[in-house]
Amino acid sequence: MTAVETVLPPATGAGREGDEPGRRRWVTLPEPLPLEAGGTLPGVRIAYETWGTPNADASNAVLVLHALTGDSHVSGPAGPGHATPGWWEPLVGRGRALDPQRWFVVAPNVLGGCQGSTGPSSPGPDGRAWGSRFPLVTVRDSVAAEVALADALGVARWACVVGGSMGGMRAVEWASTAPERVARLFLLACPAASSADQIGWASPQLTAIRSDPGWRGGDYHDAPPGHGPHVGLGVARRMAHLSYRSAFELADRFGRDAQDGEDPFRGGRYAVESYLDHHAAKLVRRFDAGSYVRLTEMMNAHDVGRGRGGVAAALARITAGTLVAGVVSDRLYPLEQQAELAAAIPGAGPLRVIDSPYGHDGFLVEAPAVSALLGELLTGAHPVT
Repeated sequence: MTAVETVLPPATGAGREGDEPGRRRWVTLPEPLPLEAGGTLPGVRIAYETWGTPNADASNAVLVLHALTGDSHVSGPAGPGHATPGWWEPLVGRGRALDPQRWFVVAPNVLGGCQGSTGPSSPGPDGRAWGSRFPLVTVRDSVAAEVALADALGVARWACVVGGSMGGMRAVEWASTAPERVARLFLLACPAASSADQIGWASPQLTAIRSDPGWRGGDYHDAPPGHGPHVGLGVARRMAHLSYRSAFELADRFGRDAQDGEDPFRGGRYAVESYLDHHAAKLVRRFDAGSYVRLTEMMNAHDVGRGRGGVAAALARITAGTLVAGVVSDRLYPLEQQAELAAAIPGAGPLRVIDSPYGHDGFLVEAPAVSALLGELLTGAHPVT
């Protein structure tokens, strides 16, 4: 039996009005977690938040899976334990697609993360931060930990598994690993397997972090405040953010304008540089570089077809009623990757395209379109076997 440890007050949505923000809780795995790359990871804890109340058989449970630098805080304000407001706020709440009056919404922080789940910054068996000793964990490993969470919550079958970007990788892995436990599947802006182009985008980001003198081989967690690999993490975020947005949006929004009060001819910045600096600084304040490295490696390793006879065979295992959507301007996870998912998953309808100038981030920015698609799936427009 998986042990459940409630460290903060129970989710305020549970047993109450159902649309108040969640509160972080933890599930602790009683046995070391076997890893796909070999070996085991002991003492695994997965942080999660919930909204709403499970019905008698928990058949109204919906699993929401976050992207690379996301966390369990899908909905609710910033505050103690939450550096930022909910990252998908428009989807969760009364009258929204994930209405806690109807659905029991569960959002875990990914294995390897830094927002409550076991990752490089967590204490290892000797009490010191795992740091460089934290092993490679794959998307399949993260799903294995989330299966234990589902068992602990009494969820035998998710009414829907929802994920975009890295969350979509986890969602498609869920549906292929445990098809009997996923009734519906909502995949957004994600691939069946990471491509050479995506691994290539990631490579200089990893190099930037590892080249920072503050990296110390990954063992920097005991350094004084301000002495970690913050510069390298900020550079990585700048590169990543360029891949998250479209060239059209950046040109339309910034053009060649200088930042207010600055002159690029005299050492000042262009407006787009200031924008990237802003997003780098925001991430450095709230995210661990070790988690960024390990989760990027997790995404690089993503291949739902590994050990299953290839991607097509793995996707053919999926029995969930499925809706696949992509963003027309996404240059990181382009539409052809979602088209592959829609064509190969037996329960998927045609690929749905979100018309947005915001690139990959459109899956977060275009909340009305995403909400409408999710509502369509949840209300039965797609068959469930």
